[in-house]
Amino acid sequence: MQAKRLFSYFLAAFMFLISVILIRAYLHQPDVYEIKAERALLLDEPKAIENLSRSIQFKTISHPDYEKFDYEEFQRFLSWLETEYFQVFKNLEKKYLGKTLLLKWQGEATDLKPILLTGHYDVVPVRADADSVWQESPFSGKIDADYVWGRGALDDKSGVIAILEAVDYLLTQDFTPNRTIYLSFGHDEEIGGRRGAGKVAQFLIDQGVELEWTLDEGSFLLKDIIPGVDKPVAVINVAEKGSLTVEVIGKAAGGHSSMPSSNSSVGYLAEALLKLEENPIPGKLEGISLGLFDEVSKQMPFQYKILFANLWLFEPVINSFLSNSPTMNAVIRTTTAPTMLSASSRINVLASEAKGTVNFRLHPRDNPETIINFVNDLIGNENIEVKKLSAGTLASSVSDWDTDGYRVISNSVREVYGDIIVAPGLMVGGSDSKHYGKAAKNSYRFNPFPLSATELSGLHGIDERIKKEDFLNGIRSYIRIIQSGAI
Repeated sequence: MQAKRLFSYFLAAFMFLISVILIRAYLHQPDVYEIKAERALLLDEPKAIENLSRSIQFKTISHPDYEKFDYEEFQRFLSWLETEYFQVFKNLEKKYLGKTLLLKWQGEATDLKPILLTGHYDVVPVRADADSVWQESPFSGKIDADYVWGRGALDDKSGVIAILEAVDYLLTQDFTPNRTIYLSFGHDEEIGGRRGAGKVAQFLIDQGVELEWTLDEGSFLLKDIIPGVDKPVAVINVAEKGSLTVEVIGKAAGGHSSMPSSNSSVGYLAEALLKLEENPIPGKLEGISLGLFDEVSKQMPFQYKILFANLWLFEPVINSFLSNSPTMNAVIRTTTAPTMLSASSRINVLASEAKGTVNFRLHPRDNPETIINFVNDLIGNENIEVKKLSAGTLASSVSDWDTDGYRVISNSVREVYGDIIVAPGLMVGGSDSKHYGKAAKNSYRFNPFPLSATELSGLHGIDERIKKEDFLNGIRSYIRIIQSGAI
């Protein structure tokens, strides 16, 4: 009798638990948004596409060494902008900080804090054999039936040209912003933005300008990239990761390879790097990543809703699942990436030191000191030295996504693209926002262009390109953002 009673209690408790799990999953539904009907925008589409193509043909390539910049090419690009967008330069105040352009569109209300839209026109180099491995020459700006091809088509001349096209269009409509709008186009983002965005941010601070919010490049409108989600997802990044690079040094007695000892510097180093790869820095679904998956999971099949709606029970399972995806793993933790190795310079010499370079991309919850301590504790070998190669950079501050600025961006994109998902995200790379954020209350990072996984691979890679239709809709998105954000 006692056993039957205990079994009844257990069954009742189990059924109650199942009921709670299912009810929470059922209630895990997306918010309902009123999507405004798109107003017709009579863009000069051929001109806009031709201008993107022309911009790509300027080889504005960044180099780690500023002395290796082809500044004449950068100046040719800027001169072309002033000619092509003469109406913009006629109506907006212009200032150059080095080869970075800052434009000011004066608003009518002086009591409102300005906003800033920004992008960068420098690009990463291409391989020496690029013409043989790309479908189209990387600086040709080739226009075919569907795409515009070339370095910068995604990162980030499409953003620069789209913003200028949007402003040019609004000027033809006699639009005057109520709120002042700054435009900034950086020339050295790909190497950190120190002489471009860094100087712009300092200039604004020195002028006493506090920006309400900024919009920089970042994620895209992602198509078929997040598992279990059919709708495009506009990930508006509200923070970006920091970076720390360390050198892991294995030390042992050197000598001739004909008489090796039982322990070598290479062996010590290999063991240390294996420990780092097999024991990732702890991650957790919280903050930004929780905000992202809370929104996205509402559009997932019911079995996924069961998991995400009941984090109190299934969080370990979710963390394990996300950790198996490189993309998702980068969102929930500081990542560890061994990138370079060096040891002996001769085949018959045992190196007294073997060195491995490891790059960490810092989650907002971590800092360089905590990572160094983690690495030393994990390796735990007196024959290993861990040395910072630089001071490292902290992750940016996390911008609020319950603000008018975030809503302006999200609502504008919804108006152009219709029934999509909008969610906050964490930028796993870097952008010029780390500088602009010093002068702003909130900084957002998003390119309003749809992108598939295949197209995403062209970013800093081979066959970078953007669909003409997607580029034009990006212009429409910036028009909406300016119209709504300038109120």
